[in-house]
Amino acid sequence: MGEDNVIDQSQLAEDLSSKIKYNFLDYFLVKPLDPIKVKKTFSKPVSNSKPNKDATGIEAIDYDVVETEVKEVDSDYRRGVVLKRPLYYETSDVVGTEHEIKIGDIIVFRDAAGSTFDLLKDSKLIRQYDVIAIES
Repeated sequence: MGEDNVIDQSQLAEDLSSKIKYNFLDYFLVKPLDPIKVKKTFSKPVSNSKPNKDATGIEAIDYDVVETEVKEVDSDYRRGVVLKRPLYYETSDVVGTEHEIKIGDIIVFRDAAGSTFDLLKDSKLIRQYDVIAIES
């Protein structure tokens, strides 16, 4: 994502935030961005032989070779734009520091964290403790 897009996201988040009529007590309201793709290596055993019966009559296959494959998959983590902050956060000691999460900031969180907020399309509720990083 380029610098121009990040600025546009921030301005859009500020405009949208003022129109959301809910104040959240414990959660950040986040608009998840597209999934992050990562390359992962997968290994699987490969057999070069047919099943053989052993002394007890059980058929078994010997796996002598392990094949590795690199696939591009969705990351376990996700980026999202903060649309609303929780009420307790507004009065905490964090506000006004370098660690403050502002509306429009892009945060990183575990994709499985939080819950969907179906009163606003494509949004999630994320706790402060589920935020892994703030994009700089």
